[in-house]
This record gives sequence, structure tokens and C-alpha cells, in this order.
Amino acid sequence: SYIWAEVLDADAFEAFKEKGLFDAETARAFRENILARGGSEDPMALYVKFRGREPKVEPMLKRRGLL
Repeated sequence: SYIWAEVLDADAFEAFKEKGLFDAETARAFRENILARGGSEDPMALYVKFRGREPKVEPMLKRRGLL
């Protein structure tokens, strides 16, 4: 759903905010584990490879002003 996509977006952006928006290692991990893989593997497994954990809903809630 669109809400789940927003959860993934907000949580992934948190990874960049945590290490700096232009952190090369974070960008590489995102590119290699998300963008380059496409639909070749389970999407949640790819996300966990990128982030090191499952996505959290809190960043999306903060973005929407609900936390």
C-alpha cells in the first residue's frame, strides 16, 4: 500500500540522516541492496540487508506530526 511505501521511505531516509545525507557508505548500501536488486529477492530481506533491521513506523509518524 501507499502507507507502507511511506514507512519504508521515511525509515530509509533516517539511515541517511543518521550518518549524514551524503554518506557514501549509506548510499552504496542503498544502491547495492535496494536499487540494484529490483525484484530479484524478497523485498523485506533486501531492506534488512540495507538497514540491518526491519523498518520502523516511527519515522513516518514523526514526518506526519503524529509523534
